[in-house]
This record gives sequence, C-alpha cells and structure tokens, in this order.
Amino acid sequence: MTLHLAPVTSCGRALVTTAPIHPCWTTETIRPYLGIAGVLIGSIIATLAGRITTFGLLDLRGGLRAGFDEGAWITTSFGIGQMMTGVASPYLGAIFGVRRVLLLGILLMFITSLLAPLSPNLSAFLAAQFLAGIGSGTFIPLTISFIIRSLPPRLVIYGIAVYAMNSELSQNVAASLEGWYTETWSWHWIIWQHCVMLPLMFICIWFGVPKEGVNTALMRKLDWPALPYAMLGFGLLYAGLDQGNRLDWVNNGLISGLLIAGGVLTVLFICREFVVPNPFLNIRKLLRGNLLLLLLTLAGFRFIILSTAYIIPNYLQVVQNFRELQVGAVLLWIALPQLIIAFPVVLLLRRVDGRWILALGTLLIGIACWMASGLTSQWATDDFLPSQILQAVGQSFALTALLMLVVRTINPADALSIGCLLQISRLFGGEIGTAFMQTFVRVREQIHSNLVGLHIDAIAVETADRLNGYKAALTAHTADTTAAAAQAAKLLTAAVAQQAAVLSYIDGFLAAGLGAFICLLLVALMQKPPRSPF
Repeated sequence: MTLHLAPVTSCGRALVTTAPIHPCWTTETIRPYLGIAGVLIGSIIATLAGRITTFGLLDLRGGLRAGFDEGAWITTSFGIGQMMTGVASPYLGAIFGVRRVLLLGILLMFITSLLAPLSPNLSAFLAAQFLAGIGSGTFIPLTISFIIRSLPPRLVIYGIAVYAMNSELSQNVAASLEGWYTETWSWHWIIWQHCVMLPLMFICIWFGVPKEGVNTALMRKLDWPALPYAMLGFGLLYAGLDQGNRLDWVNNGLISGLLIAGGVLTVLFICREFVVPNPFLNIRKLLRGNLLLLLLTLAGFRFIILSTAYIIPNYLQVVQNFRELQVGAVLLWIALPQLIIAFPVVLLLRRVDGRWILALGTLLIGIACWMASGLTSQWATDDFLPSQILQAVGQSFALTALLMLVVRTINPADALSIGCLLQISRLFGGEIGTAFMQTFVRVREQIHSNLVGLHIDAIAVETADRLNGYKAALTAHTADTTAAAAQAAKLLTAAVAQQAAVLSYIDGFLAAGLGAFICLLLVALMQKPPRSPF
C-alpha cells in the first residue's frame, strides 16, 4: 500500500513504519466481506442504540419508575461512555490490535445490555448504560481503521459507502423499531435488541478482522497524558450540552460547572498539543490541508441531520399526536433510499472529484430544508415525503463523498486516530445540533406565542366571534354555560399554542438550511485532494 502525506497524530507516527506490513486481506477469500459486515453491524448498533433510547425515553422512564429529571440522564450516560471511549480507541487499537479491542467492546456491551433492563433501580441502569456506551464507543472509530488498513485498496471505497449508508439507515429506523418493540413486546427490547445483533457482529469480527500482536513498544511513543484531558473534557462538555436545554443552560449551576470544567480541560488538551514533542494530534499539520475543513463539515452535517431528526418527530407528536410507529413511517423515507443510492455514489466518486459530489449533496440538503419550511398545521406523513426523499439523496451523496475525501486526505497509518476524530466530530456535531434546535425551537415558540397572543388581543371582535363559536359547539353537549365558556377559552389557547409550535418548527428548518449553506461555503474552501491509493 502506497503511503501518502505525513502522519498528523501520535498513533500515526508510531505506526507509520509498520503500516506497509500491516495484515491486509485479499479479495480471494470471504474474510474482507465478513469484516465489512462486522463493522457495518457495529456502526449500526452504535448509532441505533443512542437514537432508539431517545425515542423510547418515556417508556424507559415508566419501566424503571423514574421521574422526568432523573430519567433524562439515561441517554446522557450512554453518550458520555461513547465519547470517552472514542478518544481512547486509537491508543488501545494501536497497542492491542483493532480485532482484540472490538471483541472486548462487543462482550462488554452484550453483558451490560443483557443485564440493564433487569436493573433493580435507576442508578444501576445508568451505570449499565455508561458501560454499554464504553463498549459501543469502540465500534465507529475502529471501523475506519479496518476499512483503510485491512481491506484491499479497491474495496476501501465500498467499505466507506457501506459505512456512510448504515449511519443514516440506523439513524432513521429507530422510531419504527421502538414503537414496534413497545407495542408488540415490552420496553425491555429497546435495550435487548443489541443482544440479538452483537453475537453476529462477534462472529464477523472474529473471522473478518486480521489478527495483530500486542505492541507494548508503542506505549512509550504515545502521548498518554493527553488522554485524561481529552476524555474528561469532552465527556463533561457532552453532558453539559445534552442536559443544557432541560436545565436552562448557564442559569443552572450544574450545567455551568460541566461546561466550564469541560472547557478548561479541553483548552489544556489543545495547549498541550502545541508544546509537547510527540502530540496526540499535530494541530499545526491539521490546519494545513483539507482535514480540518472536512471534520467541521462533518460536524455541520450532523448538526443539520440531528436538527431535522428532532423537528419532524416533535412536530408529528406535538401537533398531530402521532405515536412512534407513525413517526417512523416518515423517517423511513430517509433511511430506505440509502440502500439504493450508496453504490451509484461509489461509481461517481471513481470518476468525479469528490468535492463536487459533496457540494451537490449539501445543496440538495439545503433545498430539502427550504421545502420543509413550507410546513403548516395540516401537514402529515405524505406532506414530508418530497423534502425527506430529497434530503435522503443529499445526505447519501454528501456523507459518502466527505468520508472518502477524509480517507484520501490522510496517511493510512493515521486511520486509528482519524476514526477517533470522526467520532468526536460526529458526536459533538449531533449533540450541538440537538441542543441548539431544542433551545432555538423553545425560544422561538415563546416568541411566536407572544406575538400571536398580541394579534388576538388586537382583533377583539374576531376573537369574541371565535370564542362564541367554540362555546356554541360545546353548549350542544353540556347545559353548564360557565364550563362551556372555560372550555372555549382552553380551545383558543390550544389553537394559539399549536400555531406558535408550527411557526417555531418552520424557523428550525430555516436554521438547518442556513447550516447547509455554511457547509457549502466550507466545501468551496477545500483544495483538490492529493493522489491516493484508494
């Protein structure tokens, strides 16, 4: 395998001399395809686990007899585990081998997922969720490493396409699965579903990922002190972002403490990378090429994807009173086209500069957000389909092209650490998108509610006519005119709240469209990628 570009990470510099002799499969055996299947299942589990828990949070709180506030930490504990392990994965993979770390991660997640629904209390369940996050946190960072370092060069682009496809697929089938589990079986299967997929992943990884020896000599070449700074800093920031909207951000002491402590540790980590001779991440080299722009663009896409993935389910549940299975029917139209589009995108990437495909996908996502901003209170499943199918096509184009540009921008020896950076960008981008959109929609809803209320006060005659109409309809069912008048006022208040919610969701789609435009500007700044063996 021809190496290109200098490594930008300490793992890459430590492994660059052994990269040419790294165990690599050939297409003459079935093993590389088993490996692709294994890491595909792993990335599906890692994405699906967090998403389905979010949709099933109400059922989980009910099953665990947890209140709203304490139950809100169920998703946070899992995400913190994923974030912290994502930072450590390149170190562990470099020393102990990718196969060994993945197998241990599978075992840890299987055991904790099996026991978590049987937890005697919420504290035990949160601990199990955190450990499951640690186990699954190895899956996505080490997937990229396997694809780049262990597959034959001509299969790398297909591995990337499958990886990009499954990320969106698992993201958008979660609502349907959660609704089906709770209505057909029980809330336990929100967690137990992983125990069905993990044994299959274990078999694929066992036979499909090459064996590597334990390389203890690398331990002295790696920047170990950077680990606690990054793991704790990123974990605290993630927790602050995830709980910020619920606890009103800096008006809450816990959120302020999490964000300040996480920010300080992150700054210490960055400062250390500038001064140590063997940094975990060579920031100076990172700033020279497209890699930083690509990571920022990935974070931007996660911002957009998680923003729209927040708006549509909330609109359908709040305005239309849909259940999870009905919400899933809309989101499936983002998931299913990925199965069709992924491989045609590969053919395009073999012939066209990836920047053009990335720009086209970004443009389609922006147009889809603009189309969805035509939302009204009458929209239901079918009304979302044109914009969501267009967004699905755009996401498949953009994410596949972006990941392929990342692979073509790095030295293969950097694959372990780049997988870690992709995981961090993915988690932070998605978390910032969700936190921003939750707060943005809440604030905009308050503003619109106030403005609509002022408008109602300004047209007192029409308001009185509306109230009399409500009262007349209610009087036909009750002789109590006082109760009818009170109920009429509640109906008017509900109508105002509904319109304010719809207007806030429209603003949310426009904000996501603005995010797509910013991503398009980042693409325009990218230079032509260097020649690559992939």
